[in-house]
Amino acid sequence: MILLAVTVIALIGVMTYSARLRRIAETAPKLAIAVDPVSVVPLDDSATVSTVSVIIPAYNEAENIEACVRSVLQNAITAEPLDVWVVDDQSSDATLTIVQTLQQTLNDSRLRVLVGKPRPENEIWSGKNWACVQAATQATGEFLLFLDADVRLKRGAIAAAVKTVQQKQIDLLTLCPEIVCGCLAEWLVQPWMMSLLIAGFDFNEVNDPDAEAAFAAGMFMLFRRTAYEQLGGHQAVADQAVEDVELGRRVKQKGLTLYYAAGAELASVRMYRSLAAVWEGWTKNWHLGSRRQLSTSLFSATIMVWVCVLPWLALVAALYQSGTIGFSLVNLLAIVLALVAIGLQYDLRRSIERVTAMPPRYWWLTGMGGVLVAAIAIVSIIKTETGWGWTWRGRALQLPNADSNVGAKSKG
Repeated sequence: MILLAVTVIALIGVMTYSARLRRIAETAPKLAIAVDPVSVVPLDDSATVSTVSVIIPAYNEAENIEACVRSVLQNAITAEPLDVWVVDDQSSDATLTIVQTLQQTLNDSRLRVLVGKPRPENEIWSGKNWACVQAATQATGEFLLFLDADVRLKRGAIAAAVKTVQQKQIDLLTLCPEIVCGCLAEWLVQPWMMSLLIAGFDFNEVNDPDAEAAFAAGMFMLFRRTAYEQLGGHQAVADQAVEDVELGRRVKQKGLTLYYAAGAELASVRMYRSLAAVWEGWTKNWHLGSRRQLSTSLFSATIMVWVCVLPWLALVAALYQSGTIGFSLVNLLAIVLALVAIGLQYDLRRSIERVTAMPPRYWWLTGMGGVLVAAIAIVSIIKTETGWGWTWRGRALQLPNADSNVGAKSKG
């Protein structure tokens, strides 16, 4: 009977989580690109053409930077004059050489390369903030689009994003792009990490000016320059390793308009390329992104064990009992309920796909994925609170001066 009770609890958890994700996925606002982006006309009814400055901070992004820059430059259409600022944040790999060579090869006046200066002494500058500030002070666009180097824009994405900002009078537009996975570790971890973010930050709640929920993804943030300056830009969050959501939170605090949408049709991102990178990246961010609230981080680990792992454990236990003790009606019922819960895990992956465009590949390894994600959450607590092994690509991290983060992906 204990096994049956555990199986029922597992099924209830999966059903509840599945229902929430399905509702969010079905109601999430989605941005799309015009059928013929090349022929886009001016983005508003005025005669003034909007200018866009794209800022790409890059630290040890040798394998990403060229493809990212090319994807941005291909978005240049007559609707919005474009300039692109790549800031090499003192990389130790070939990032700077690659982008400088690309600049010479393309001979494109819109592409600007900044050699990042050393970070100010006796100040905490976390992540990409210092690089972003250096470019933002020189860029002159009416709109500032901050991208991570692992993002690939699809043709017409900038025009579609700026048009949305103008039509809806948005101060900060941020997107959940298509999430690309390559290695097995990505397929195991990324869908479930994204599920936690989707479940934790309902698009419509984030977009509700009266709701407390705030979220922004640093991989794609399009600011009105006036709003960015009113917030104090990245300098105002210099010590925040999870600066993107802190900026989103401040947008709502200032009474400005924050808009969060599913943007798989506009951009894609492959965040990590190996188990080591997945592990380092998420353990760096998760607990700090939970505002260092132990209960929140542990709850996310518990959810993953409950939803992803428990149904498989219940099935294995029921099959084992049937094979060793003997088959019974209780065991049969436990097996059936466990299989129903496991089937709902596939439905969960389909809901995640609706937002992130990640197909439900390897969904049958959900149990392994849940174990990895739960371990990431626990190790993130240890790293953040002790400083042990808390790094990003060799750079040691420091806690912010103020404990005011709210959870998100923020690399570097």
